[in-house]
Amino acid sequence: MGFRRLLIEVSRHHSQCRQIRNIHSCSYHTSLKFGVNGGLNHPIKNTTFSIPTSSMMLSRALYSSDASTIEVNPTDAAKELYDKLLKSVKEQRTAPPNNLLWSLIEKSSNREDIKLLFNILENLRKFRLSNLRIFENFNDNLCREVSKACVRVEAIDLGKKTLWKHNVYGLTPSVASAHSLLLYAKEHKDVDLMVDVMKLLKANDVPLQPGTADIVFSICYETDSWELMCKYAKRFVKAGVKLRRTSFDTWMTYAAKLGDIDNLWKIEKLRSGLMKTHTIGSGFSCAKGFLIEHKPEEAAVVIQAVTQTLPEAKRPDIMAELEKMVSEWPLEVIKSRKDEDKMALAGGLQADIPVMIDSLLRLGVKTNVKVDDLTKIAF
Repeated sequence: MGFRRLLIEVSRHHSQCRQIRNIHSCSYHTSLKFGVNGGLNHPIKNTTFSIPTSSMMLSRALYSSDASTIEVNPTDAAKELYDKLLKSVKEQRTAPPNNLLWSLIEKSSNREDIKLLFNILENLRKFRLSNLRIFENFNDNLCREVSKACVRVEAIDLGKKTLWKHNVYGLTPSVASAHSLLLYAKEHKDVDLMVDVMKLLKANDVPLQPGTADIVFSICYETDSWELMCKYAKRFVKAGVKLRRTSFDTWMTYAAKLGDIDNLWKIEKLRSGLMKTHTIGSGFSCAKGFLIEHKPEEAAVVIQAVTQTLPEAKRPDIMAELEKMVSEWPLEVIKSRKDEDKMALAGGLQADIPVMIDSLLRLGVKTNVKVDDLTKIAF
């Protein structure tokens, strides 16, 4: 009977909550206070219900890295600078000192400060057009710092506006502004934000740069987004972007990790057309490709070439990569294969890796990896 009464009470409470949810909000974050009774069957004393409005839910849907919904006020420092700027433009009808705007950008420390910043940018743009007949946007340095300020306070939706070609703020979209947002996406492993930024760059005709590829490839690798990496790689190549060694390393390392040798050799062909020598990343990726193709001697030749090309100071890094190639990579690449292919690949690697090590020793590459230890690897 006690359990039955509990069910009745829970049902009654759920019915009351449904009545509350049907009440419409009228502000960004509306607080509804109910006194005694308050239209309910049971008294609820001084209870505050915070009901999110449709605009807030829409904001969450649109922006994967939306700012906190906790209401805050502008800081005193930002408000004081904003008031001075606005007074100069609206009342005195004179151009304010440049240092005031730069100070506002520097001292903006929350979302409300950034809103003031965008508001004053819009007012300054209008003033420049109507009073000074200046039709150009603000300089690139200022636009870049605005985007950095947005990222600093995590007002990412506002930061995206710095990439709009047509805006009321006098901002010119640039790859530098995009990089600020992409670095935030990398730090938070936010694939959705990366996709949004790449769409904005395309829609607003912002040219891609090698540094953009570095960041995008890194995000794709860290979030296990191979299809996206291939998609954006084609876009970079088609746009004529000269990829850096670091981008090729990430791209090829990912392909080798998945055992996608078809794409691996296509990437290597592209890389070798731009640069003559291997890095540790590209060289070992090719060696892994040869192992998958059951060509351990060729894998050893590539690794030897890497040891001869790079300075002696890099030798510890080469040996560390060789250790990982033996102890970690086989498990990674086997895991990525379909069940029916796993045993065949495991058997091939278990047979070919010792042959590669022996070939390295014959080629004069000293290594601490022992062939006997390889037989203990559990695939």
